[in-house]
Amino acid sequence: MPDLRARRAWRARPLPSRLVGRAQHRSAADMSRKDDILVVNAGSSSVKFAVFDSGLTRRLAGSATGIGGTPKPKLTVGGESRPADFENHGEALAAVLGALKDCGIRLGDLAGAGHRVVHGGARLTSPRLITPDIRAEIETCAPLAPLHNPHNLAAIDALGKIAPQLPQIASFDTGFHADNPAEAKRYAIPARMHDRGIRRYGFHGTSYGSLAERLPEISGEPLPDRLLALHLGNGASLCAMRNGRSVATTMGYSPIEGLTMGTRCGGMDANAVLRLAEERGIDEAKRLLNDESGLLALGGHSDMRALREADTSESRFAIRHFVYWAVRHAGSMIAAMEGLDAVAFTGGIGENDVEIRSAILSGLGWAGAAVDSRANAADGPALHPVGAPIAAWVVPADEERRIARDALSLLQFDGPDESRLTTGRSET
Repeated sequence: MPDLRARRAWRARPLPSRLVGRAQHRSAADMSRKDDILVVNAGSSSVKFAVFDSGLTRRLAGSATGIGGTPKPKLTVGGESRPADFENHGEALAAVLGALKDCGIRLGDLAGAGHRVVHGGARLTSPRLITPDIRAEIETCAPLAPLHNPHNLAAIDALGKIAPQLPQIASFDTGFHADNPAEAKRYAIPARMHDRGIRRYGFHGTSYGSLAERLPEISGEPLPDRLLALHLGNGASLCAMRNGRSVATTMGYSPIEGLTMGTRCGGMDANAVLRLAEERGIDEAKRLLNDESGLLALGGHSDMRALREADTSESRFAIRHFVYWAVRHAGSMIAAMEGLDAVAFTGGIGENDVEIRSAILSGLGWAGAAVDSRANAADGPALHPVGAPIAAWVVPADEERRIARDALSLLQFDGPDESRLTTGRSET
């Protein structure tokens, strides 16, 4: 364990003055408010965070990375980074709260904390105040998302121990797709397996919910009736939206299904998966399909920029493969919503890769899509030529703002009922 005196000394180190000065002039009335929302997005070795006020203005954001010591822990607040010494999610969140206090945001300023939880199963389909019962239900979904839910819960439990009276709210990635028709969610397998949770759920829901909120702000027009949304990054999926609601998506039981991704294989015949499992064992097959496939397997790199820089026949094929399956699955999404009015790109690739956007929109020319090359080179936000029948947009991802909105809405509706706010793991 790190020396306690060294840890205390590190926590006492001041943040840069440009950050500390942001909140020093708040009035006494402001300091007594409890209207800020802390948003937490926890992974296996990191905690990303942001603080929003009641008007959903982002006050501060940052991350605690290297939890567990690999790579070396680092705390970043407002773009400024410094070495850290936390070893688990609890210590990382304590460091985050300490840094926020240095910036004038105290624990007492917080109305609640919103968490991104990847999997809510079939029952948790809307944001929920985290009570012991809801926490237990999130834990039952861990086998459905073993790479995500346990880490989401680690942050919930850690914050519950640090601030047991602070309301915590969960927003579920799967929830946005809960209203997909039964035909879209059901695999053609025996009911006894469906009843055990083997069904399509869909993911990236927080991103798609944010996109549906932000597009009217960007376009100045109502949300299109039939919108094809593309979340393209290391993880990638498509969503067909009718009147702002998901009617189909490419990911299924897990985030591996659908498009070619950074290291995930995307759609693959079930018998091929069974053969891999039979020949290589379950664990190796799981690692191969989740961590060693996708763009990495095809082109030698999981990052789209690295593929372009490599410029080999393999890397060029990997890029073509990514575009081909995005366009092919897009046809399925368009069929699910019975037409197309607009296309919207989000995610790291969707927001920044000019060539990928151009290739996908060109591939959807049969559906009426077109691209203005000059607007596309400028990253939009509008990508379509004037008068085009199908609008195309770039919508920067802002999942944290969506989670903050969920938390504020739930707190305003339910009120801070302190009898229900024991959010950490129950002691038995």
